[in-house]
Parts: sequence; structure tokens; C-alpha cells
Amino acid sequence: MSILSLGAPSQWRNRYLLMRHGHSQANQQGVIVSSPARGVANFGLSELGEQQLAQRVADWQWPTPTRVVHSDFLRTAQTAAHIADAFGLTPSVETRLRERYFGELEGQGDDRYPSIWALDAQNAEHQHHQVEAVSAVAKRMWAVIDDWEQTASGETIALVSHGDPLQILLTALAGKPLSQHREREVLLPASITLIGA
Repeated sequence: MSILSLGAPSQWRNRYLLMRHGHSQANQQGVIVSSPARGVANFGLSELGEQQLAQRVADWQWPTPTRVVHSDFLRTAQTAAHIADAFGLTPSVETRLRERYFGELEGQGDDRYPSIWALDAQNAEHQHHQVEAVSAVAKRMWAVIDDWEQTASGETIALVSHGDPLQILLTALAGKPLSQHREREVLLPASITLIGA
């Protein structure tokens, strides 16, 4: 599947609400949780994250979603549940929306992220410390939208994912070099970005 097959968002058949999960226990503890073995069953939303989602729903200002699709990590599943409940939807799991895997840095302090981002800026293909390459993240994230574009039309689909994957996807959609994904404005917990028709 080509990463360039989608065309401009203005030509898409659906709209997408790209949503980062709410503030999580991993954020609270300052720890990297990128492995499904740890992130699917543990490290859900923090109390602050729960409050963020309640506020986000109460102050909803985006198109009404018709589908909610999420990473299977606990923090994204709980975020998706808030949105789905608010609009009477049943959320569905999409493992390609998972967190970027940070390899040997798993379980370490989140102060290790900048060292990886510095390497990203030099080479979007790097896998130092067994970290998932930026290019690989872009490919799987893009493929999710590509699949929806081929199977649905006129939908507003909330895609609930994680900071790095969403930053990388938005960089790809903007036609920028993937190595520049950290030059974008940082997506805050519970943030929503509307793209598409």
C-alpha cells in the first residue's frame, strides 16, 4: 500500500477527528509505556485525564462522530469510551493506532523521549534502541485512514491514538518530511484535530 495513495484531505470521502488520549497514569508517573504487554491492561487515564474527557464532551465543538476507533492501549480505550458513550456509539479497536514502540526505553523515564526525537530529526528510518521507525509509524497510521476511505463514505470517524503517532501522521498529511514531526505544535492530552472533507 502506497503511503501517498490518499490524495489531499479535502478530497477524502470521510472526516476524521484525530484525538490524543487524555492525561494518563503514564504521563502522571513520567514513564514510557509503549509496549502492548504493559499498555493494554495497565496505565489508563489519570484523574486529570478523566476530568479532561468529561470537559471535552461537555464542551463538544467538533462534528458529531459516527464512529469511534481506538488503539487497544488502556488509556486510548478509556478515552474512546468517553466519546462513544456521549454519542451513543460502540467503539472499535484498531491495533494500528497503537503507541509508537520505544524499544529498550520501555519503562524508563519520559525524559528519554528527546534523545529519540533528536535521532528522528536526522533520519526517519532509524531504529536506535529498537525504537519503531518514524516511517513505520507513518505507514501504519496512514493505512488506517486509507482503509476507511476505501470502505466508508460520509462518516465522521474519531481515531483515538497517541501523541507521537498522531504527530507523525499529521506531518505526513501535510507533505512534510517525517523527520520534522517534532517541529509541529505538540498535541496535548485529549486534543482533537479535524481533518478531511
